This record gives sequence, C-alpha cells and structure tokens, in this order.
Amino acid sequence: MLNRWDAFVRYAEDGRIQIDNNVIERLLRPVAIGRKNYLFFGSEHGGQTAATLYTLVQSARRNCVDVWPYLTDVLRRIAAIAPEAKSPLKELTVDLGGGVRMEMVLIPAGEFLMGSPDSDKSANSGEKPQHRVRITKPFYLGKFLVTQEQWAAVTGNNPSRFKGPTNPVETVTWNDCQKFLEKLNAKIGTQRGKFVLPTEAQWEYACRAGSTTRYCFGDDESGLGECAWYGANSDLKTHPVGEKKPNAWGLYDMHGNVWECCADWYDGGYYANSPTDDPTGPATGSYRVGRGGGVGTAARYCRSADRGIVLVAVPGIGEYPLGLRVSLVPVDR
Repeated sequence: MLNRWDAFVRYAEDGRIQIDNNVIERLLRPVAIGRKNYLFFGSEHGGQTAATLYTLVQSARRNCVDVWPYLTDVLRRIAAIAPEAKSPLKELTVDLGGGVRMEMVLIPAGEFLMGSPDSDKSANSGEKPQHRVRITKPFYLGKFLVTQEQWAAVTGNNPSRFKGPTNPVETVTWNDCQKFLEKLNAKIGTQRGKFVLPTEAQWEYACRAGSTTRYCFGDDESGLGECAWYGANSDLKTHPVGEKKPNAWGLYDMHGNVWECCADWYDGGYYANSPTDDPTGPATGSYRVGRGGGVGTAARYCRSADRGIVLVAVPGIGEYPLGLRVSLVPVDR
C-alpha cells in the first residue's frame, strides 16, 4: 500500500492526476485506521498520529482549505517510517502436543449470496430468501474436520463410535464441542485469537469458496462422490478426513462425513431479517445449526446452503453423526 502512496505523491507533483481534498481524505482513511499509532517525524507538524491528521483533513474539507501542499511531505514520510502491517499467514498449524497438529486455512474477507435461489427445487423454506452477506474480517478455519486424535489430545477421551485416529470425532453434542473449545483455548492460549465454532454465515461462505452453485464444485450431484462421504458411498460409517477432493480454498469434507456444529441458534425465518454484515443468528432458540451433511444423508442434505438442526445436549448418532470444524479469528497486530 505504501508504494502506491509514494507513486501517488509523484503523480500529483508531476500534474498527472487532479488532487482535491475529497481524494486526499479517501486515500488517507486506511492509513488513519491501520497505522494510527505511528508518528510523522521530521515534519513541522511532527508528533501527530495518523488519526489526528485524518481529523485535520476532515476539518480542512469543511472549511475549504487546500491541504495538499502540507500533505505531500507528510505522505512521503509515512512511506519512509511506517512498516507494512504484517499479513496473517495463509495457513496456520496448531501444535496440540504428542505429535498431533491441527491445520487451519485463512479465509479472506468478502461477500456472497447466502441461501438458495427459488430455482433450487431441493431447497427448503429455511434456506430462503437468498440474500447478500459480507464477511468483513478474514478468519481461519480448520482444513479438516476435528479428528479423534485431536479431540483426545485436548480432552483426554474419544467418544466416537467409528474409531480411527484420523476419522472425524463424532457422537458428541454441541455442548461437548463448547467444552472442547474451552480446553483448546486454555491449552494453546489466545495470543493468536480465540478458537470458536464458525458462524453459519462463515461456514457457508467457506464451503462455497467463491462458487454460486448447489455444491462447491457445481450443480450436478453426480459429482458429489469425488468430494464427499455420504449416503451413497460411505457404507454408513465415517472415513479418515482429507480422502476426498478439497474445495477451491483447500478445505476438505465440507460436504459429508459428519454434520458440523455452527455457533448460531437455528431459526427457519432468520434469513428474512438477517443483517448483511457478519450475521451471527438469532439471540435465542431451541436448536443450534448443523451444516454439511453426513455419511447417512442423501445428496440434497450435503448442499452448500442446506441447514440442519442440532440438539445442544444430544449427540449425533446413526445417520446424523455430529462433529465440528474449528474457527479462529486472528488478533489484529
């Protein structure tokens, strides 16, 4: 970003672009927000923070004062002294001890259409209306479902019916998942952020990975077997994570294997009044949201937009094995 600032100053000095206070304010705002703790040294106005300078620019606009001559020097000094903000790692590995690790993928901020269009005959009323949602901050999401060895490394037990160290944990409740996350945060610490369940909006956004189709790979359910363990190919048992194809953002088993707990309460009418930015679901409810489908479900229940319900104190069993995928919102540095 700072290289662009420097070029902008040069272009302005050469007369190649027209400068006015509106342009200055719009371009300065990201610096005022993102680098508000850095000082402008060497200027006659040195010692002011970026946030203070931004306030001065706003005041200048209101009073029709030309601030560009003053800012030319200041902007050059921003480029010289303010280090680039560190970008979060694209992938994060969490060491759980004993050789067990949890891999996470950074999901970028962005927006998408959540829910199903009226044209999808498999959709139920709880998936409508389709509506625009913005995820305003990047977040990490588990590359894989939480496995039995990961669960055991954190909690010391393995409640799963279909045993296997790299099989997803199941036969757990939503409440069990909360206890797992509490222990995970206590074990790892929260310097990087807090481990939580993803919101329903985060989950669907990550599952779609930029797609607008019924599944992350397209509309035709005949291709589901390449990406998911579900009723048609699973033999009604879970399988090791990561054996099927990932989606475009490198996430495995977003369709099938086990249903995934989300943080939200379930409300079939919530979409009609959902906020656009970072929706977190209704304040209360009787059930939580489950996503992704499982080894006993038909293809339609593995769709990106399908919404299931989760009893908070009842473990998923049989055709409805219940597990989780961990999310982490990185701490701003």
